[in-house]
Formats: sequence, structure tokens, C-alpha cells
Amino acid sequence: MLVLGIESSCDETAAAVLQDGNKLLSNVIASQIPIHEKYGGVVPEIASRKHVEVIVPVVLEALERAGVTLDAIEGISVTRGPGLVGSLLVGLSMAKALSMARGIPFVGVNHLEGHVASAFLAEDKPAFPFVALVVSGGHTNIYVVEDFGRMRLVGQTRDDAAGEAFDKAAKLLDIGYPGGVVIDRLAKTGNPSAVSFPRSMKDSLEFSFSGVKTALLTYTKKLDRPPAQGEIPDIVASYQEAIVDVLVEKTLRAAETHSIGRVAVVGGVAANSRVRARFREDAEKRGIQVTIPPPVFCTDNAAMIAVVGHHFLTRGRRDAYDLNALSRWPIDTQ
Repeated sequence: MLVLGIESSCDETAAAVLQDGNKLLSNVIASQIPIHEKYGGVVPEIASRKHVEVIVPVVLEALERAGVTLDAIEGISVTRGPGLVGSLLVGLSMAKALSMARGIPFVGVNHLEGHVASAFLAEDKPAFPFVALVVSGGHTNIYVVEDFGRMRLVGQTRDDAAGEAFDKAAKLLDIGYPGGVVIDRLAKTGNPSAVSFPRSMKDSLEFSFSGVKTALLTYTKKLDRPPAQGEIPDIVASYQEAIVDVLVEKTLRAAETHSIGRVAVVGGVAANSRVRARFREDAEKRGIQVTIPPPVFCTDNAAMIAVVGHHFLTRGRRDAYDLNALSRWPIDTQ
């Protein structure tokens, strides 16, 4: 089966063509980072308008790179939520239009389940069941994954997501956008033990990153001056290490608690080099297999949406044209 995947939940417009659920023929991503950079974050109205401008060219490019036409596409998989409703509606409308015009079945996919499915785009694909950490700018959740469409939430953030904590720290320190990317780069030359930051909720599988964010604010205020350029790498390395410590420890503990020896780390923050290194190091010490997709599949993309869609479509699922976008859509409620 040839599946066209479409993703537009936030500020990336993406399309991909997947064959038989495992052979990726194309993966096109149009980023809006330069547009939102001057605002220090994504502006929803601007994001949705940009999706409208580029959705057709992105889909056409995905088909061209795959070497196929719409006539060959047998199913369409599109992100339905969670995300920015204005952005989601662009991708969803595109999928419905193509489905109706060409008589192609389509399914709406949960963006978080798409991230979990990105593990199957890695070389070392996990076997069911496995524990998945979905860690991004909007989510920090731990799931026990039994199959496609069968996931159980076992831990989540009580406040900020890890990616949001990175972005807000970068904005506070005025070091650039997107925050996670900048912090990852600067931290490589810093000392992760230079500044003591808190690790919250140590005895729980729940997360909280408001404390470490507040600690950074308090630290900068005590300096009574903007941090010097030479101090920044140590500050961000220490801040990053505090977040990474919590992500790694809680995820691996969840695997041990549920007697599961496989972990997948997915989502935009999984592209962070320190996150990737620490998970591999600590998982090996504890005898746990860890899967982390290549960075291009960690950030928002349509290939992961196509993976989920393939499995739903081959099982006979079809969605109706009155399907609407959802700003919030917990996996447990599917």
C-alpha cells in the first residue's frame, strides 16, 4: 500500500509517501523557523496562513520525490490533533479534498501516536510492548505501548514540557531561537556541573519543569547583571543536564517498573545530542534496549503520520468527511 502522510499541527508543513508501512519514498518538510524567530515563538495565526501557502507545493514535491502520482496513492493519513487548530485544519482540509476528489480513503491520526510511531523509522525498530517517552515543546509523556492504537499513559508533566523549558530558558538568556537547538549547541562547550539546578518529583513518574525554570530565573537575578558571554555555556549545560537527568531516570524507571526491556525516545527533544547520548549510556548500564529515531524523524514530520495511517488503513479503518481538528486529544481517549 502507498500512503500519503500529511502533517501540519504546528509550524512545519510536511508530506511523505510511505510504501507498505516501512519503505519511505519521500519526506518533505517546510519549516517556518525563520518566520517566527523574531517573535521568539510560534504565532498561531501566522503559522496557519503559511500552511495555506505551502501545503499544495509540499504535497506535490513529496509525490514527485517518491516518483508517483496521486493515482498510485491508496490511502491518506493526516494529523487530526493535538495541535494548533488553525494549522491542523489546513492539513486536514487538504487530505479531505484529495480523498473526495480521487476517491482515496483517509484517516485522521493523533500527532503523539505519530511521534511514538517514528521509532519504527529507526534502524533498530522496537518490538511490542515498549515504553515510549514523547518529549517535545508541548508534551512530556511516558506511555506503555502495546500496539498501534493501544497505548497507556503512565507519566506526564504537571506544568511545562521539557522542550518548553528549553525554549523559555533561551528566551530568558536571550541566546536565540529555537531555544532547544541553541542550548544543545552551546552546552557542548560548557560544564554541566557548574551550576546546581533542581531535579523535581524524584520519586514519581510525573514530571515538573517549572522549578528548574524558576531556578534559572533566580540564578540570573542573583548575578545582578546579564550573564557574560563566557558564562553562558556553563549555565545552559547545567540547566540542560538537570532536565536530561530527570527524563532519563524516570523513563528507564518506568520500563523497570513495568518489567519491559525496551524504550523508545521520540519527539523534538529527542534530537538533542545530550538526550541521545545519556539515554544510550544509561540504558546500556541497566540492560534496557533503547531506540531513538534519526533527528529528522524526531521533529514534526509526515513520515511518522504515514506509519500510523498505514496500520489503520490496512485494518480497514476509514474516517468520514465531517472529521474535525482537535486542539487536545489525549491518546488514552482514542
